[in-house]
Amino acid sequence: MQISHEVTRKNLPAVPVSPVPAPFLSAYSAAIRRYDLLEPGQEQQLARRWQQTGDRSAADALVTSHLRLAAKLARGYKGYGLPMVDLIAEANLGLVIAASRFEPGRGARFSTYAVWWIRAAIHEYILRSWSLVKIGTTAAQKKLFFKLRSEIRKATGNVMSGLTPDVAELIAGKLGVTAREVIEMDVRLNGDLSLNARVGGDDGGTELEALLVDGAIDAETMLADHEQTERRAKALRVALGGLAARERHVFEARRLTECPVTLDRLARELSISSERVRQIENRAFAKVKRAVMLAAQDTPRSVVCGV
Repeated sequence: MQISHEVTRKNLPAVPVSPVPAPFLSAYSAAIRRYDLLEPGQEQQLARRWQQTGDRSAADALVTSHLRLAAKLARGYKGYGLPMVDLIAEANLGLVIAASRFEPGRGARFSTYAVWWIRAAIHEYILRSWSLVKIGTTAAQKKLFFKLRSEIRKATGNVMSGLTPDVAELIAGKLGVTAREVIEMDVRLNGDLSLNARVGGDDGGTELEALLVDGAIDAETMLADHEQTERRAKALRVALGGLAARERHVFEARRLTECPVTLDRLARELSISSERVRQIENRAFAKVKRAVMLAAQDTPRSVVCGV
């Protein structure tokens, strides 16, 4: 039985989408703690009541009992510079989607099932907010976007003292990108910086301008590349929107997440074989690839060739 997402959202504690003072988050955390955690049997009973009778109170209870889980996962993404209230709101949306798709007869705990939908909603919000143009369109660039900060912490002994050329080279080799891409992503994640700022944070560091500038690339080429990237990004968003729900879930879990979900875990979650998950992933990838290629064919030659 399909449910409207609004059914289980209406009784959630309100999470505004505008900037709010820090005390609100404390008040929200206190509010959601009043909802009791559920035992496995209670989860199954509530899910069946909703599926079989459409009991909205059962759906509300299933969702609200896991608001703490959604908030905890949302807090893990605070480093992306986005409003925490928005991250929590998106996490709650993922929780609601999970409740609408949960099948109690498969024996899995709702929290295990919900984690992936919550993370998928958060990731989609982050990608939407930063835009695929800023992040990049390749799998390696997306991996760099989600893992750069943690890799810098590992390389510097958990001290975020700034990105040095040596650290950039180390991370580049580990993630399969160039040092320049690492430096550019660091600039994007840290907002607008002066090109005269020194990488490494001391007077002996190298200026960003010296690391980023490429005399072989002129303004017209950069504009053409930017326009082409925008078209590819739009094509990717359209392609994702055209995937079936399960295809999109598998594709995002395998290709667009900070830590790709293993085939075995997705197989257990969806109650299918690992080989079937692989087939779904390959089919979704083929659809996305075809859509992006068709969009490229529709791109004017003046953009592709820079004429």
